[in-house]
Amino acid sequence: MAWLNIIGYDLAAFLFSIALIAAYYANLNYRLRHDPTYTIQGLNNLARSLWVIHAMNTPGKDVMAVQTLRNFVMGASLMASTAALLIIGTLTLSGQAENIARSWHVLNLVNSHSAEIWIVKVLCLLVDFIVAFFAFAMSVRLANQVVFMINVPDTGAHLSLSPHSVGQRLNRAGGLFSIGMRTFFFAVPLVFWLFGPLFLVTATVGLVFAFHRLDRDDLGQG
Repeated sequence: MAWLNIIGYDLAAFLFSIALIAAYYANLNYRLRHDPTYTIQGLNNLARSLWVIHAMNTPGKDVMAVQTLRNFVMGASLMASTAALLIIGTLTLSGQAENIARSWHVLNLVNSHSAEIWIVKVLCLLVDFIVAFFAFAMSVRLANQVVFMINVPDTGAHLSLSPHSVGQRLNRAGGLFSIGMRTFFFAVPLVFWLFGPLFLVTATVGLVFAFHRLDRDDLGQG
């Protein structure tokens, strides 16, 4: 059980962080089942659906729709490129474990300073950025499909090209973009984890508090 003494604090901090984030999202999903517009994400889903219906049923909105989607694709492409650069940077960081693990753990007073544990932390950070990259890339893919679908006349179109179906596809693109942004936010506690488990716990608590403030549609509640 010597290994448990070495990684005990880091493991406990990591499990606590995962449990805290899972509890937050469980509560959020419970609220959403009772009020789909409880969060800003739910309100955005409604707005995107109504926007697609308006764009497909209103003549002369073709150019406006394409320009709006182009801006969305450009934003998601930028974030995917940023994630790719962060993946490369994290891989570079992992190759210097022996040199910087101890210096980065200078504030870590409760656990091991070994390079092996530090590599595991960097690996978690790498997985986080890879998930972000795929989420943004898939968001670009779906939005590019919507660019063509949104200009198809509703009359006589295939069921999959109806405003409702196109709106759902755009909402999936928006959902993947949101997942990508969330994984970027989750990288903050993981970066602090490189300095020690106490920093991970503190950063996770701060992140959940920030999510609580940012996710709620406060203007719609009052």
